[in-house]
Amino acid sequence: MQQLGLLSVVIWLPIAGGLVTLAFGDQRARAARWAALLSSLLTLAACVSLYAGFANGTANFQFIERLAWIPALRSQYYLGIDGISLPLILLTAFMTVPVIIAGWSEIDKRPAQYYAAFLIMEGLMIGVFCALDSLLFYFFWEAMLIPMFVIIGVWGGPRRVYATLKFFLYTFLGSVLMLVALIYLYLKAGDYSIAAMQQLPLTLAEQRWIFIAFLLAFAVKVPMWPVHTWLPDAHVEAPTGGSVILAAIMLKMGGYGLLRFSLPITPDASHELDWLIVTLSLIAIVYIAFVALVQQDMKKLVAYSSIAHMGFVTLGAFLVFYIMAATGSAQGAVNGLDGAVVQMISHGLISGALFLCIGVMYDRLHTRDISAYGGVINVMPKFGALMVLFALANSGLPGTSGFVGEFLVILASFKASFWFALLAASILVVGAAYNLWLVKRVIFGEVANPQVAKMQDLNPREFLVLGVLALAVLLLGVWPAPMLNMMEASVQHLLQQMLTSKLPGAA
Repeated sequence: MQQLGLLSVVIWLPIAGGLVTLAFGDQRARAARWAALLSSLLTLAACVSLYAGFANGTANFQFIERLAWIPALRSQYYLGIDGISLPLILLTAFMTVPVIIAGWSEIDKRPAQYYAAFLIMEGLMIGVFCALDSLLFYFFWEAMLIPMFVIIGVWGGPRRVYATLKFFLYTFLGSVLMLVALIYLYLKAGDYSIAAMQQLPLTLAEQRWIFIAFLLAFAVKVPMWPVHTWLPDAHVEAPTGGSVILAAIMLKMGGYGLLRFSLPITPDASHELDWLIVTLSLIAIVYIAFVALVQQDMKKLVAYSSIAHMGFVTLGAFLVFYIMAATGSAQGAVNGLDGAVVQMISHGLISGALFLCIGVMYDRLHTRDISAYGGVINVMPKFGALMVLFALANSGLPGTSGFVGEFLVILASFKASFWFALLAASILVVGAAYNLWLVKRVIFGEVANPQVAKMQDLNPREFLVLGVLALAVLLLGVWPAPMLNMMEASVQHLLQQMLTSKLPGAA
């Protein structure tokens, strides 16, 4: 049995920091803020150490930790990361820091509890990406709902109770079905190890039921159409930091679950039912993009655009079998899987930045209604320039991270079907429409509202947060090679698992 190591540090350090922050209490709010910021920075530094020590070119899990956890159930504290999980861990640690900084002066109500909830959630979310034991994965998966439930319920808007209950019920009911599937696989394999479940022979009927159970759990989290309706309500009612983490990290867990569980454990059922995922993904990309186009609330517009952009993640992941049928080779399928992972990271950066921009405007004018703004760049030139950059990145502008993932998935779509590519590429038109419409109405034009004329440009803290995110969006857009190299071996291994039948007696 190996001892605790760096993965345990990145999981439990923010949780411990959250408890320390909570202990300071609201009477020492300044100390609580600094404790939270220090904890988030130390966690980010530890995650950078993971990246520095990660070896590219191998699909084997690294930084393995394995200790007894629940011996009676043969469940272990089993951690490890590969080229798919590491980018998501880095994204989680990176995005938590701006969330802490963004609430520095805006959160007056119970600040210690606010920061503690985010830090504890950060550790639990990292635990999801590190867990190699399915019961441990489920523990982290469910536990992370509690801090978000509290964040929306305590610091949310007027309909926060409705939004929190809807968020919790949607996600929890899907998770119950995942637990049933995990228990069934445990009874078959005699082990909660995800690797053991991935190697388990399963009949097609078994795979179908397991695939559906996993799909209902992960589709809600992505969220896929038509189980997406909880997301706009949660975003509108959540405080700015809650919206950032919800969009940047929590939605990615659905995509990660599909890559880690559904595709390698049930490859035959994934092949049989790929038409369903591709259809739902294309509906999300096309239909939800048009829904975003008619929104009057800025948060709702970005929330619906998130659903459309996450459709690229599920589309890219399930194009493999169509590409095999169309070309007789799986070579082009790597583009789809690469695009799915890159899109998760890119969307995390861009959507998080857009919600922070909306938070900046809301702090000054106390409304998210698009019609209340206009001509913001005249009084906030620094903010206006950054907001335009993020909106263009959200449209898939070449040179930004938004282009890389979508281009890879569209390229894979061409190899599967011209019509898939045509529908997927429609977001480049409709996405540009709703993003440019937002920019035109909010940022450009004459200052029509006297309240807008009084708005102050970014303070140093806000400029630092948005400026760092802008650099990250541009860096991933012009130089995606380090991430693609990190992912390459793990994506190739996943592709091999997807193309290997799990049916009993299959060669």
